[in-house]
Amino acid sequence: MESKALSLKEFDENARGDLEKKIADMISDKNIVTILSGGKRLRPLLAHLAFKACTKGNESSFEYQRALEGGVVIELAHTASLVHDDIIDNDNKRRGKTSFHVKKGVANAILTGHKMISTGFDIALHHGKEFAKLYVDSWNEVVNGEIDEVNFNNDDLKRLKETSLKSQIFKAYEKIIDFKTAALFSSACRAGALQANMSGDILKVFSDYGREIGFAYQLADDLVDLENGEMIDSVIVPLLNKIENNGSKIKMFGKREIKKKFRDNKEKIKEFYIKEIKKHIIKAEELGKSNLIPPSSYKILLSEAPSYIINRMLNEINVSV
Repeated sequence: MESKALSLKEFDENARGDLEKKIADMISDKNIVTILSGGKRLRPLLAHLAFKACTKGNESSFEYQRALEGGVVIELAHTASLVHDDIIDNDNKRRGKTSFHVKKGVANAILTGHKMISTGFDIALHHGKEFAKLYVDSWNEVVNGEIDEVNFNNDDLKRLKETSLKSQIFKAYEKIIDFKTAALFSSACRAGALQANMSGDILKVFSDYGREIGFAYQLADDLVDLENGEMIDSVIVPLLNKIENNGSKIKMFGKREIKKKFRDNKEKIKEFYIKEIKKHIIKAEELGKSNLIPPSSYKILLSEAPSYIINRMLNEINVSV
C-alpha cells in the first residue's frame, strides 16, 4: 500500500536524511566526505522522486536502499565535476567554504576528483550494465559541456567575432547548458526510473523531465550570478547579443562596455531569463503528468518539484516563478 502522502518539503527532508546516512555508510575517504558535505542534493532528490513515482512507494526495503546507492553515485559524479570546475574557474569558495584545490593543492584536487568518479563507477557496476552505461554516458556529456565552455571562453568568441549569426552564438550557449548541467539532471531522473526496473518510453519521459528542470536550473543559476555582478563571457556575450537589436552579426564588447550594457539592459535581461525559465518549468510539469507514470501522491510531487527547485535558487535574488 502507498505510504502517507507527504509535502514536497517533507519528501525532500526525508530523502536528504536517508541519503546522508547512505553516504556515511558507503564513503570512508575523508577527503571525499569533506567535498560531499554541504550539497543541496538536488540531483539525487530527483532520482529518488522518479524512483518513488515509479514504485508508488511500494518498493521493498532492499530496493529502497539500492535506490539510495544510486543517489550516492549521482552525487559523486556531480560533486567531482564541481571540484574540477573550481580549478578551471579559479574559484576560491564552494558551498560557503574554501574550495578543495585551495586547501589541498590543484594536483590533489584533480586526483581526488578522479577518485570520486571511479568510486561512483564502481558502485554503478554493481547496479547493472544499463546503469553503469548511463553513468559513463552522463559523465562524457558533462565533460564535453565543460570543454565547450572552456573553448568558448578562450578561443571561440575571438574566432566568431563578426563572422557568425547571433542565433548561432546563443545556440552555443544553450548547448553548453544542455551538456554541462541539463544532462546530469536528465540522467538522475532516468537512473531513478531504472532503479525501479522501468524500461521503454517511460525512461524517455523521465529523461526529458530531468533535462527541462536542469535547463531551468542553469538559467536560474546564471541569472543569480548576473544579479550578483558576475560577468562570465560564455553567458553575457550571447545574452547581450540576444537582447540587443544590433543586426544579425555577433557584436563583441569590451569589459567596460559589457558592464554598462548590462546596467542598461538589466530589466530586459531579467525578464528574458524569467520567461525562459518558466518555459522549461512548464514543459517539466507537463512531462511529470504523463499517462505513462502511474497515479500516486509521488506523481503529484513530480509536478510540484520543478518550481520548488528553481525557486529555491531564485530566492537568493528575491525572484520567484
